[in-house]
Amino acid sequence: MKTGIIGLPQVGKTSLFKILTRAKLEDRGYSNPREAHLGVAKVPDDRLDRLAALYNPKKLVHATVEYADVAAIGQEALKETAFLTSLRNVDALIHVLRAFEDDAIAHLGAIDPLRDAKSVEFDLMLSDLTQVEKRLERLEKDLKKMRTPDLEKENALLLRSKESLEKEIPLRELEMTAEERKLIRGFMFLSQKPVLYAVNVSESTTLGADLDAAAKKYGLEEIASRPNAGVTAFCGKVEAELSEMDEEEAAEFLASYGLKESGLVRLIRRSYELLGLISFFTVGEDECRAWTVPANSRAQEAAGAIHTDLEKHFIRAETIHWDTLLAAGSEAVARSQGTLRLEGKDYLVQDGDVLHIRHSG
Repeated sequence: MKTGIIGLPQVGKTSLFKILTRAKLEDRGYSNPREAHLGVAKVPDDRLDRLAALYNPKKLVHATVEYADVAAIGQEALKETAFLTSLRNVDALIHVLRAFEDDAIAHLGAIDPLRDAKSVEFDLMLSDLTQVEKRLERLEKDLKKMRTPDLEKENALLLRSKESLEKEIPLRELEMTAEERKLIRGFMFLSQKPVLYAVNVSESTTLGADLDAAAKKYGLEEIASRPNAGVTAFCGKVEAELSEMDEEEAAEFLASYGLKESGLVRLIRRSYELLGLISFFTVGEDECRAWTVPANSRAQEAAGAIHTDLEKHFIRAETIHWDTLLAAGSEAVARSQGTLRLEGKDYLVQDGDVLHIRHSG
C-alpha cells in the first residue's frame, strides 16, 4: 500500500518526504523530474514498544508505510503521462498545504490553504472527468454493437460518476457497492483516492496549540470531515530539526513547544488509518513485530500476512488484546485468567490484537 505526497510548488512537500523516509534524494540520481521518489517510513506504535519492554526481544519490527513524493501538481502536469502514472499508482494522497510565512520561499498570492486544497481537488476531478468522458464515448459505440450486462453496468456507473464530477463532488464521496468499486478499479481515478490534508504551519512558541487549531483556523474542517478525508498539521521547520536529534533531545525539544509527540508521528499514523489498515502483533523473546492487514481481515487472512503456509495450514489463533496482555503481565497469567482465548478462521482481527497462530504445517 502506497501513499502519494502531493502539493503545489513551495509548500514543503519534498522536505516532508525527506524527513518521513530519511531519503537523500540528491544522492539517488533521478533523471526524470516527473518520476516519483519512493521511500518507507516506520509507523510509530507505543503499544508495540510496551510489549517489547515486557519481552525484551532480540528484534523489534514496526509496521511501515510506503510514500511516493510526486512532482508539484497542476493542470499542465496532469496532462503528462509520466506524472499521471505516478499519481494513479498510489492508494491514498497526502495533500501538503502551505500555511507558513517565509519571505525567502516564494508563494503566488496570499497564503490560503483552503483555496489551495479546492484548487488541486478541482484539477484532480477535471482529470477524472476527461477520462470518464473518453470511456463513455467508446462505451456508446460498443453498446450499439452489442448490449451486455457488464457494459451496461459500467456505462450506468460512469454516468453517475460524470454527474458527480460535473457537480464538483470528488469520486471518493460517491457511494458505490463493492462490485461497483471493482468495476472501475482499473481507471485509478484520482479524486476517488482517500486524502489527508497536511497543513504545514509556521514555527511558534505556541506550536502545540497551533497544530491542534490549524484545521479550524484555515477553514478545513468541513472538507476534512467528508467521506475518506481527514486533516492533520505539522511544522516542517521543527520536524527538520527533530530529525537530526536523538530520542532524549527530541523529547525535550518537543516539551519546549508543549508537545508530547511530533506532528510527523500523527501524520504517519493518520495516513496508515486513511489506507484502512490495522496492526496486529506477534510477540516473543526472539521478536516482537507489528503486522499490517486491512481492517476487517479474518484470522486466517492475518496468518497469511505472516506466511502463506500459516494461512494454508491454519487451525486456530490464540488471541489477546495488547493492553489485556500487559495488564496480566505474562501469557501464562492471561491464560489462567481466561483472557487468552482461541479463535477460528473467521474471527475478525482487531487493531492491537496479539496473535499466536496454531497450524498443521
